[in-house]
Amino acid sequence: MLYDCRSAADRDRGIAAAIEAVKNGELVVLPTDTVYGIGADAFTPYAVKALLDAKGRGRQMPPPVLIGSRHTLDGLVFSLPSAARDLVEAFWPGALTIVVEHSPSLQWDLGDKTGTVAVRMPLHPVALEVLRETGPMAVSSANKTGQPAAVTAEEARDQLSYSVRAYLEAGPCPDPVPSTIVDLTGEVPQLLRAGAIPLEKLRDVVPDLVDGQGA
Repeated sequence: MLYDCRSAADRDRGIAAAIEAVKNGELVVLPTDTVYGIGADAFTPYAVKALLDAKGRGRQMPPPVLIGSRHTLDGLVFSLPSAARDLVEAFWPGALTIVVEHSPSLQWDLGDKTGTVAVRMPLHPVALEVLRETGPMAVSSANKTGQPAAVTAEEARDQLSYSVRAYLEAGPCPDPVPSTIVDLTGEVPQLLRAGAIPLEKLRDVVPDLVDGQGA
């Protein structure tokens, strides 16, 4: 079912339907500040598997986790490096994904790479409203692997069809550039993927950040 969140009534119905779907272990498509994402409850292993299956992706590429508030991050990690806190303070909510070591007590299964997780708080009111009710969600770009990322929910539906319970349409993404990814699990912060936030701005906050894209 596709809900047009540009209409107040449909927005309320769509957000309620998405929250219910996630809590039931089903998949949803929602807008973010980069591209549309396909999401599932991060703590329901069969839902995460369904997400990977819908995309045609294997377990070797675990999906990132989206959260609805900065405070949620503290519940996911055992110890957050000071550089991570500085970046979050500067760029969240927004198009920055950070890779951190997650708490070993977390009961989730995002894929084959264990011990670390890529986390982001998106700057989109619809996404945040859903996330604040569902808690952390595993979210990947709403497209089949190898196909273009969807910049509307309708484009996502063309690719993902009935594998998704609720599609939340909020119009075309204003700036469909992927998030910037920074790895904060090593001794030195490392840029893994250039994206919406340029390296120069990141270095204003974390001067010792290195560009690891060619590594």
